[in-house]
Amino acid sequence: MWSTFLLIFLTLCAGFAGWMFFLWAVKSGQYDDVEGPKYRMLEDEEEKEEDKEEDKEEDKEKDKENNKDNEEEKKD
Repeated sequence: MWSTFLLIFLTLCAGFAGWMFFLWAVKSGQYDDVEGPKYRMLEDEEEKEEDKEEDKEEDKEKDKENNKDNEEEKKD
């Protein structure tokens, strides 16, 4: 009978230790983003910067076209 209580106590201690370890892992950010780093590793920073510059240039061109269209509509 004594060994049964000992095993129950040890099982509860092991369960509590596992639960505390899980809480620590969640609070320290171990489960935040599992997939992201492996994709970020493959991306080049230079390409990102070039893409941003190209997007800005395209936006400027679109703005100029829209302004021209607006001016033509006002004249009509």
